[in-house]
Amino acid sequence: MRVLVVQNFDSEGLGQIGAALVEAGADIDLRRPYCGEMLPQDSDAHDAMVVLGGAQNALDDEICPYFPELLDLTRDFANKDRAVLGICLGSQLVARAFGGENRIGGASEFGWHKVSLTPAAKADPVLAALPENFPIFEWHDDTFALPEGAVRLAGNEVAENQAFRMGRAVYGFQFHFEADRPMVRDWSSSFASLIAERHPDWSTRLDDEMAHHGPDADAAGLAIARAWVATI
Repeated sequence: MRVLVVQNFDSEGLGQIGAALVEAGADIDLRRPYCGEMLPQDSDAHDAMVVLGGAQNALDDEICPYFPELLDLTRDFANKDRAVLGICLGSQLVARAFGGENRIGGASEFGWHKVSLTPAAKADPVLAALPENFPIFEWHDDTFALPEGAVRLAGNEVAENQAFRMGRAVYGFQFHFEADRPMVRDWSSSFASLIAERHPDWSTRLDDEMAHHGPDADAAGLAIARAWVATI
């Protein structure tokens, strides 16, 4: 199993997705096109693709001129029935790839927040085993409208579309289910000045919120990661 991982920003790692891929014996091919690394021309050499998050928005083609190429690649994976997973910015790009409207701003969330599954999620191979409501880490300002034909799987009051599926195994997750407690602590350190500008009390709240929400969020995230890997 060979999995293409597209990183869009420094310190945006695989987290619990990486743990699930390692468990499955996957060969991970990491590409950083924002640093000038090339994307493959098509999906032929890979069984699945993961598109990670970033501080950009999904329409930032001037800042990230590789975005149109990535959209084509996403469609190629889907057309060949190969699994795709988009996280945060990645989910917004997956939505864009299939004609969904990207909405810049107006949907800000940071920290652990509750998301709720839709009735359709009860029959979804990735989410069926999850509780109807669970906390999960969020860090985004943007959202999107679902592409035509998408199955809406999760939402909350801030972002109606928190998770969706296209076809058999193309998934977009607005929330950061890959971000377990060690990753959140690392982000809180790596992006401390950025976070402090908008959430000046985060450093004092972190430990309590991590203790309160972290165990359930980590369990949900790892379950999602393992279930998606099983679709490859």
